[in-house]
Amino acid sequence: MKKIASFTINHEALLPGIYVSRKDNIGENIVTTFDIRMTAPNREPVMNTAEIHTIEHLGATFLRNHPDYADKTVYFGPMGCRTGFYLLLAGDYISDEIVPLIKEMFLFIKNWKDEVPGASPRDCGNYQDMNLSMANYWADKFLTNVLNNISKERLVYPD
Repeated sequence: MKKIASFTINHEALLPGIYVSRKDNIGENIVTTFDIRMTAPNREPVMNTAEIHTIEHLGATFLRNHPDYADKTVYFGPMGCRTGFYLLLAGDYISDEIVPLIKEMFLFIKNWKDEVPGASPRDCGNYQDMNLSMANYWADKFLTNVLNNISKERLVYPD
């Protein structure tokens, strides 16, 4: 079988950052998939499911309420390896273009102190698996260590 695109990325050289994972043509439209990598794969600890789940709820809520990106957000969710998230946007984008959006989203997550949106038995299939304080921590770490001074090497996949 042919390897899928995400398995062809050199994870040994991959740094935390924002990468264009792929672009798909859906009819006449383009959907851009972003790899929002929060930890260095196989070299740093992965996130636990509770904080990933919390970041997912907060990030999706933020994006689907954003004045410019609500109607362009197709999906926001975690990677199975627990090192980051995928964001799918309707449109043809490059990583540089969405850095302000991702910074805004992680600042939102870092500063969120209220109940997590959708964290109830009616709204979520695993509502008790949440950790807001660790989601705040990871958002702050990603902002401080990556997003606030993001370099080109963290915007384009390594060879």
